[in-house]
Amino acid sequence: MTRKRILVTGGAGFLGSHLCERLLAAGHDVLCVDNFFTGNKPNIVHLLQDPYFEVLRHDVTFPLYVEVDEIYNLACPASPVHYQYDPVQTVKTSVHGAINMLGLAKRTGARIFQASTSEVYGDPTVHPQPESYWGNVNPIGPRACYDEGKRCAETLLFDYHRQYGLDIKVARIFNTYGPRMHPDDGRVVSNFIVQALQGKDLTVYGDGSQTRSFCYVDDMVEGFIRMMDNTPEGFTGPVNLGNPREFTILELAEKIIAKTGSSSRIQFKPLPVNDPMQRKPDIALAREKLEWDPAIQLDAGLDRTIAYFENLLAGKLP
Repeated sequence: MTRKRILVTGGAGFLGSHLCERLLAAGHDVLCVDNFFTGNKPNIVHLLQDPYFEVLRHDVTFPLYVEVDEIYNLACPASPVHYQYDPVQTVKTSVHGAINMLGLAKRTGARIFQASTSEVYGDPTVHPQPESYWGNVNPIGPRACYDEGKRCAETLLFDYHRQYGLDIKVARIFNTYGPRMHPDDGRVVSNFIVQALQGKDLTVYGDGSQTRSFCYVDDMVEGFIRMMDNTPEGFTGPVNLGNPREFTILELAEKIIAKTGSSSRIQFKPLPVNDPMQRKPDIALAREKLEWDPAIQLDAGLDRTIAYFENLLAGKLP
């Protein structure tokens, strides 16, 4: 195997830290870049003793000059709580960050992977969502900083590919969960688990009939690596990565209460503006091009995630 020099932006985040771990285990030289707005040092502290792991505090909205063979561009706050905290900076991270990483890829000849999102589909009118669907996004709503920022990043990647022949890979990530999620990020799985473990009411927005599809982090990272390493027919994507099994939010809440043995009850609150009512990936393309299919189903993944949060809340983790 050839040891590659791989840059992971957002490498101290939830997905980024798992990706860094996998790439190191595969024998690569990994540069983790993060400004630590939502990234978390404890996510990567166990990797710091590896001589092939390096951390750089840097904001991708500014240019970066390093020598690399591959770039995984994951940098961007991904939960509504975080990306709506500073929406202008969120747009800059998606757009300026993509421009800077594309400039780096162009200079070094690196292959670049863009972590896009299912949010490019908005509140979909097509179900499940195939990559050919252009989406139903409110461009001036409170979620637009993230949705449209990611859509623009995809545009930039394909323009650089067409204009400069850049080797690009674009993946649209659907709801992902697992250890190292931020306990206060407002995402539904972490929200429900933390609330249940603390004996608080589980907050369900709307009537809970809205659906999501939940992919365990190990499966998602496997999809990233297969996409980056996949070369047949110059396949660029975009490709959906997510678990196609669909659950209502109410089903998820009831499942987590049962698994934690919590006395928590369910509290209903108004649905946020532009919150999608249905979200389920069509992963036929990933199955065909990447031979990828999620292996870890929700019950097994929730057990691992609940165990992580139990240890975190008990102070047993750094």
